[in-house]
Amino acid sequence: MSIRAILLRLYRLLRDQFGIDPIKALRSVQGLPRFMRDYFRFRSSYSGRLELLPCLHDWHEEGGAATLEYFWQDLLVAREIFLARPERHVDIGSRVDGFVAHVASFREIEVFDVRPITTRIPGVTFRRADLMQPVEGMTGYCDSLSCLHALEHFGLGRYGDPVNPKGFERGLANMAALLRKDGVFYLSVPIGVERVEFNGQRVFDPRAMIKLAMANALELRELKVIRQGGVVEALAVDELRLSDLASQRYALGVFTFTKRAEP
Repeated sequence: MSIRAILLRLYRLLRDQFGIDPIKALRSVQGLPRFMRDYFRFRSSYSGRLELLPCLHDWHEEGGAATLEYFWQDLLVAREIFLARPERHVDIGSRVDGFVAHVASFREIEVFDVRPITTRIPGVTFRRADLMQPVEGMTGYCDSLSCLHALEHFGLGRYGDPVNPKGFERGLANMAALLRKDGVFYLSVPIGVERVEFNGQRVFDPRAMIKLAMANALELRELKVIRQGGVVEALAVDELRLSDLASQRYALGVFTFTKRAEP
């Protein structure tokens, strides 16, 4: 691993797990002279009540984060569901403030998650469930299913789920069981050099993910890859391309599967 990659991982650890963001702190310090200049200019011609709420780093950011992989996966899959108009769509563990909200804006959606959701959200029906365990009485429950950026966490204990090295395999099998024949499953997971980054996530060899899906009567229909910077690529799936993806450090694979008849 390069020095740059090590420093980036250290920065993310400090920012995400300890609430220490050196880059934001530096930008805030750099923004102080501008803040003071603007404050005195405004104060010189304003006579009303004035309180301070410094926002010292927003000058450096764009109007929206449209390059993140979450943005693109949530948008792309929500559009697919809008066009497909399924009878019943179920989501497993995707972002409520992203993908789930997108879908709930135009149709009903059922959400299963190992964590509680106490907020009542229009268009969303919530069920607390650990998908590493079979969902009793719900075989063939829906004709459309999604699990975006969630399966890679199964069995790592990150969200209060039991630690289980085979958790993702059980999770995928139980999700596949929810689907009817010819149902569509939208799945996104990190792909690249296969590994576990404990207890954050797994990164999957895309060939292994496709093989596991096939073992659960899921047939690949499409694969999109979202790379750093929000570059989206629809791939013609063949061994050469899959092997190349498996040798890279990281990308997000958005798989679309169709449920075939059980063998």
